[in-house]
Amino acid sequence: MLFPNMTVPLHIFEPRYRAMVADALKGNRIIGMVLLRPGYEPDYERSPSIFPLGCAGVIEDVEELPNGEYNILLRAIAKFRISREEVGKPYRMALVTAIPEVLSAQEKTALQMQRQQLEMLLAGSVGRVGLPRIPSGLSDEELIDGVAQRIDIDPLDRLRLLDQASPLTRARALAELLEKMLAAPR
Repeated sequence: MLFPNMTVPLHIFEPRYRAMVADALKGNRIIGMVLLRPGYEPDYERSPSIFPLGCAGVIEDVEELPNGEYNILLRAIAKFRISREEVGKPYRMALVTAIPEVLSAQEKTALQMQRQQLEMLLAGSVGRVGLPRIPSGLSDEELIDGVAQRIDIDPLDRLRLLDQASPLTRARALAELLEKMLAAPR
């Protein structure tokens, strides 16, 4: 999954997604990422069921390989909800509604305090949540979204984090999740 403020490297090898990337590169370079619903496997080759929430990203870097595959770097630009799916391409296309995540000054202050709690939880979680050392110099949003994107959790928990209304509510939900993970016996 892709979260706001984040990037993700992707290796594109399936023919339908190679076509999607080729088309995106001819246009605005934007593609969206969504989560497949559990039990998607039998319908994977056609059009498996998806959750309607996702994140759009712009292809920032691309390497086209000799076999037609791609290595791309996708940078998030907007969280979205699917309004309607369209047909006509080998890959899924949809009309989406952007979901802005804007914080008030008061919420930004609360987010800074929530970040401190998260950093303390992360310091006590070394080796338990699947995260490497957190780089310094990240904004509050980058830290929260980066942890949410990379932490070793169930995909449905990750989707619940993405579905939070703002980075502040995502940070609070992430702190609760981390507390539960750390309280569980090893």
